[in-house]
Amino acid sequence: MNNSLPKILWIDDEIDLLRPHILLLEEKGYDVAIATTGKEGLGLIKDQNFDLVLIDQFMPGDDGIETSVNIKSVNPSVPIIMITKSEEEWLIDEAIYKKIDRLLIKPVNPNQIYAACKQVLESANIFSEKSKNEYLSQFKDTEDLAIQASTVEEWWKIYSKLVKWQIDFDVQREESLVQILKDQFNSVNKIFSQFIINNYPNWLNDNDRPTLSCDIFIRNIKPLLVENKKTCLLVMDAMRLDQFVELNKMLSEDFSVEMEPSLSLIPSATPFSRNAIFSGLFADEMCELYPKQRNEMIEDKGSLNNFEKEFLNDQMKKNGLSDKKMHYHKIWIADEGKRFLTKINNFTNNDLLAIVVNFVDQLAHRRSESDVLKEMVPDEGGYRKAVGNWYAKSWIKDVLHELSLAGYSVIMTSDHGSVMVAESASVAADKSSSDGIRYKHGTNINTSDRKALDIRDLDKYRLPELGVRTNYLIAKENYYFIYPNQERKYRKILENSFQHGGISIEEMLVPILTMKPK
Repeated sequence: MNNSLPKILWIDDEIDLLRPHILLLEEKGYDVAIATTGKEGLGLIKDQNFDLVLIDQFMPGDDGIETSVNIKSVNPSVPIIMITKSEEEWLIDEAIYKKIDRLLIKPVNPNQIYAACKQVLESANIFSEKSKNEYLSQFKDTEDLAIQASTVEEWWKIYSKLVKWQIDFDVQREESLVQILKDQFNSVNKIFSQFIINNYPNWLNDNDRPTLSCDIFIRNIKPLLVENKKTCLLVMDAMRLDQFVELNKMLSEDFSVEMEPSLSLIPSATPFSRNAIFSGLFADEMCELYPKQRNEMIEDKGSLNNFEKEFLNDQMKKNGLSDKKMHYHKIWIADEGKRFLTKINNFTNNDLLAIVVNFVDQLAHRRSESDVLKEMVPDEGGYRKAVGNWYAKSWIKDVLHELSLAGYSVIMTSDHGSVMVAESASVAADKSSSDGIRYKHGTNINTSDRKALDIRDLDKYRLPELGVRTNYLIAKENYYFIYPNQERKYRKILENSFQHGGISIEEMLVPILTMKPK
């Protein structure tokens, strides 16, 4: 629709009897053209642009269904409302199949026609305007809530509200509004970073703490296994809250879904947060008990989660679950996922099925390296849609359907999320320091305190010593680390990429979905 009067074409062989209806539409600001046969209406469609077509079902010559098909062949995007005196189910089914937007049953009065036209023609604009007004009216309230937030639960409500606006704005195409929301995320993340710095160390030795990565097994998995419920732990590497919300409708086809918050460990990265899910340990105790893991983290090469199966087996033993049968499966590529799906019946005799899926994380990494993917996934909204489109056609959707049929309860979560980075933070470091974008460890590495948390008291943060005089830098908000001698080169590569390891609500506030089969 443009700024001129919305144009409606009404096709009915008894159009003269509909004058009161037409007059009301014109009074409400619509431009109404008329035709008395399907053929005449089709001719007008070929010559003019209409925003909506009203069609009577029963007409001489081509009826409403046939005329609708002919109109869609000329203009597939024009919405159609069909009016009929028949309430037979076959006609309703046929109207749905032929992609007729609405079906009205006679008798209809002028106000019913107007309401149907308004809903079809103006719903997007009305939703956009009301959503915009509601968001702007709540803008200051959200800022105030962030300033006052003193618990993870309160932060979860703030983050959930912001994600709700993100998803609402996906359909509105109002760049100014999207930018305001992006700025609010930045503002809120400044406050969240300070909240984490003030509180995180205290939680590490407090049994009454929020659920951290290392608590997920004992709080969410163990109770199900103790009750002899077949359980699946599904870890979607690097998936964010907004992406979980994008999948929620599809997940609800097979499961009743409840969502609660957890908090990624610092750094919000695989060696720390994902290994913590499987081991139930903080990074310092994990490196002490598993020297091989510590060596891999020191070398900072290749995969840093090679021992997840061993971690999980040991955690089950520690929690008195040695009698439970467990299968662990990590899936990097689609072909492996499809093979897993074909063999799913071989795995459903396990008490615990643990699956790690790396698609979301890989998408973020590959996007940084591919101009084509940057075009396809230009921003957070594109990232959400890409994850949703993948899941809708993926092997894991079919796996979850089979697990639902097999009676599995599923605990679906992630190790951390990711944030779209925008501002660089120059780091002074030698070649022995790790090469992370949002977190680094090394010997006396430095950057601006405004842009990163500098951790030198490792015990306070339950972090392992990974060299001589190790300290960690954890990026705040949307900063990314860069070396001063190659700033221009890496700024071009890294700016507006999705990264993890730092302190932001997108990275650290991670959903836990408890999914019970329907």
